[in-house]
Amino acid sequence: MTRSSISKKSLIDSGSPAATEFTVADYLLTRLKQLNVTDVFQIPGDYVKHFTQALEHFDGIKTIGAINELDAAYAADAYARTRGLAAVSLQFGVSTYSALNAIAGAWVERSPIVVISATPGADMRDITDMYDVLFHHSTGDLDADRKIYENVTVRAITLSTNVGAAEQIDELLVDAITDKRPVYIACYKEVWGQPCPRPPKTPLKPRVTRSPELALRNAVDQAWTQIAAAKQPLIFAGVEILRFGLSDLLKQIIDASGFLYTTTTLGKTVLDEKGDKFIGTYSDAASIESVQDVVHASDCVLTLGTIITDDYLAFIESKYADMVLADTSGVRAGYFKYGAVTMQDFMEALLAKFKADKAYPIKVKAPPQPKYPQPWAGNSDPVYKDRPQIITYNRFFEHTMKFLQDNNLLKDIVMTYGVSSAMYVATNCYGLSQGSFISSAAWQCIGFETGAASGAQLGSGKRAWTVAGDGGFMMVCQSLSTLARHKLNAVIFVMSNKVYAIEQVYVNMDAFKPGPKHRFDTFDILPDWDYLALAKAFGAEGIRVETVDELKAALPRIAGIKHKPVLVEVVIPQKDLPGQMYRLGSE
Repeated sequence: MTRSSISKKSLIDSGSPAATEFTVADYLLTRLKQLNVTDVFQIPGDYVKHFTQALEHFDGIKTIGAINELDAAYAADAYARTRGLAAVSLQFGVSTYSALNAIAGAWVERSPIVVISATPGADMRDITDMYDVLFHHSTGDLDADRKIYENVTVRAITLSTNVGAAEQIDELLVDAITDKRPVYIACYKEVWGQPCPRPPKTPLKPRVTRSPELALRNAVDQAWTQIAAAKQPLIFAGVEILRFGLSDLLKQIIDASGFLYTTTTLGKTVLDEKGDKFIGTYSDAASIESVQDVVHASDCVLTLGTIITDDYLAFIESKYADMVLADTSGVRAGYFKYGAVTMQDFMEALLAKFKADKAYPIKVKAPPQPKYPQPWAGNSDPVYKDRPQIITYNRFFEHTMKFLQDNNLLKDIVMTYGVSSAMYVATNCYGLSQGSFISSAAWQCIGFETGAASGAQLGSGKRAWTVAGDGGFMMVCQSLSTLARHKLNAVIFVMSNKVYAIEQVYVNMDAFKPGPKHRFDTFDILPDWDYLALAKAFGAEGIRVETVDELKAALPRIAGIKHKPVLVEVVIPQKDLPGQMYRLGSE
């Protein structure tokens, strides 16, 4: 065949592996399986077909076909948060660009995803050089995907040959599990199907970095001067503790010190929310009053593994000098910084200090947890005080949380939240199990929660319990079809008020005042959807609740559904403004 007679079909089909040959794709899949990745989320494509065909027939890893790229990548993000690693397979250009938002969120919130793709191959590149052909899905720069993903991954590579592929794949995966952030790998389309040696049977392990001895000693000594002088110390724990497997070490520090502790919204459920040391989650003005009181009164905040976002500006401005902080970028004690000291080394050294000092553990208990129906009743919109059947954000949580607690179901669910009024209200929850609260609290992506449901359920083995704003649900509603396709009984509660309420809070909160003259901005008004019809179309169970009694009656029915997702439209007033959001908006 001459070059001039090469067909598009032959370009796409070239490089097909023999059926029994162990390939580059098989190598990556074997390494993923060794790291407990038993599901790979996928959007198909012609360039990446050698990988997807290998995946389809690979023993021990299931293909989770997603409806679109955000669905696949949000799911992979949640899966990584529960398993420690995830993978998503995407088509070149049109898929990788669409998934970029989700991968950026995983980068910010430290969720290790392997983004897998393929580019036009060596033959196509020759054709481009000869004839200046623009191949489909390409911007003209065949390395553009990799260059873009370099901004949201710890490593981004494109393999042009199978030579050295095994070593590069290993380095890539070690980067992902060491830094707990996404990585990107593409191959020339033919390379995924080329032969490759089998990997060793021993799983890859993260790199271990040790702190310089003198720097660690200086950091601990400086921190201890602040800790030992404190009258009202407090531990402020964040999501990096969970990501890096340091929850048990944190628990030991709490036990040895006797300090009370709180968490960020993103770090909620870094430990089981039990015992007498957890004061509740600190989410700035959205927090329960007793939580705010303890945080504001603290004179030494031992801040471990937190990602400090602009939700905590007031906190960091007032507590900066009183903080002892350890995270993945190093350690700070007051104004002294120790960039070479690792969080784990610092925590282990502090634990030894607490155990050796007879002044610890200190005897102090957290404030009593709110007694039902608090904190929900005290935060519910007072406009509806005399209309007890109206469902508000806080009444929704009042009754759903009581149902879960009364039926001992909190241990069996994993909650997912995008940024929404519901997420901030949910930070007031107590009693959740470790790793059971997944949120886009730092990247703050509307819609994350619905896409994340499948990954959260597959990764954790628990039932996804998702609370979405209707605006967020509309962005990725097709994820309901993915749940139905794979017979996952996730519950998606849609808080149906027909507006982007959280956006309006920060634009102009006067819109929530009673009366027709106070209106929402036009851009915050949503279309009217028939959720029951949509649930039926996607193969889900559809339920609509308009009153508190209907909600309470629906919960046992929801609990009993086993093999299909449930979409619950929760009708709330358009102008319901929970106290948590009123306080945040007032700031």
